[in-house]
Amino acid sequence: MRITAEELSWSVAGTQVVREVSADIAPGETVGLLGPNGSGKSSLLRCLAGLRAPDAGTVRYDGEPVRQWSARRIARHVAFVEQDSGADSDLRIVDVVGLGRTPFRDRWRGPDADDRAVIAAALERVGLTALAGRSWKALSGGERQRAHIARALAQQPYALLLDEPTNHLDVKHQLELMELLTGTGQTVLVALHDLSLAARYCDRLLLLHHGRLIASGAPTAVLTAERLAEVFEVDAELTTDALGNPALTYRGPLGAPAPAMAPTPQPTL
Repeated sequence: MRITAEELSWSVAGTQVVREVSADIAPGETVGLLGPNGSGKSSLLRCLAGLRAPDAGTVRYDGEPVRQWSARRIARHVAFVEQDSGADSDLRIVDVVGLGRTPFRDRWRGPDADDRAVIAAALERVGLTALAGRSWKALSGGERQRAHIARALAQQPYALLLDEPTNHLDVKHQLELMELLTGTGQTVLVALHDLSLAARYCDRLLLLHHGRLIASGAPTAVLTAERLAEVFEVDAELTTDALGNPALTYRGPLGAPAPAMAPTPQPTL
């Protein structure tokens, strides 16, 4: 599914958070959404997911404006995974993942055999099958995040929108998640803080700064030394690691004082 933003703006309490953003995510493309804290990433994702109505501009799915769509219709097209894993609950993991089937069920009908098969497959894809009966309260932050991703997969959407999904995950599960996202065949827009992960796994990057889209393109075109300095205030460059994968090399924050020189030893008289 193609997701398009046309001159999208959104404000809160009179402060413009998203500023005239236009972007196009092609079907099956994995796009990384980058920017420092406060740059508007979460707000833009929520507008694209139909969770916030923009003040101006248009969101389109496959060319069709979605402003008048119902929440159920939107949920049959896109799944949103938020940054926070949420509050404690007495639900079991399998029940949380089963919430992904809600857009496809009547209000009073429980899961049928097809729903249960989809839920089981989603749990298996994120490595939580053995924990399916465990209480939500008993989960670690990383396990909760993986359960939310399984819930999104159980929704069987055409597109996945994810806000910092690697938060709370250890390195192994970060890599597994990015491998999973790039292998779904679905349209994926994922906000990330880890620039090396974004450069390695994303087909294309969108870079936000103060609510504006200032760069869009391949990782090598977006993550230039000049933009890293301007947007993230770091002295860094995009290189490759020992295996040839893209990776950021950081020399330090801009404006950091130079390390003090050790005093020259004086000869003993």
